[in-house]
Amino acid sequence: MTSRYDSATLDAYSKDAARYSQEWLDQPPPNDLYALLETHLVPRGATAEIGCGNGRDAAWLAAHDYLVSGFDASPALLAEARRLHPQIVFREATLPALAEIEERFDNVVCETVIMHLPAEAIPLAVDNLRRLLRPNGVLYLSWRVTEGEDKRQADGRLYAAFEPQVVVDALVDCAILLFEDVTSESSGKRICRVIASKNAGGV
Repeated sequence: MTSRYDSATLDAYSKDAARYSQEWLDQPPPNDLYALLETHLVPRGATAEIGCGNGRDAAWLAAHDYLVSGFDASPALLAEARRLHPQIVFREATLPALAEIEERFDNVVCETVIMHLPAEAIPLAVDNLRRLLRPNGVLYLSWRVTEGEDKRQADGRLYAAFEPQVVVDALVDCAILLFEDVTSESSGKRICRVIASKNAGGV
């Protein structure tokens, strides 16, 4: 099993961080995402956003009284996040291992990131997202759906194809609160979403 983020994807985000950042800012706000977070996250809890990009969603979390820290594998995207949202702490961390993060959180949010990993790394990524949770903590996890075989965009970004059950099976010691296969209000792309709560006895 690979333990590395897809290097071509990381290179693409690093080379064109400002352009991707502006694309995300130009999209409609992801109000469907925010409604789910308000419903399911631990209120005002310590929250890690994994794959925070330019910090758009971390800023929403901070504005709604979550104690948020943003993490991303791309130093260039982190620079965009710090420029746009200097009041929020942003740090470098890389899926699937997330070895840079030792803290535990009440909430972990990972919005449309894991599909950039090689498919065989998905279980390890989910396990480490779960590891970051405190007992009774809540994980929001989504990914863009690719059917059939993996696809790579012209800019180099990988979109891995994998079955949703791979994610569900990795959520050991968790209760599934929501699973849906929908079209994102923001990107207009088909995504899957899972929200899970870590059992009180989980480690």
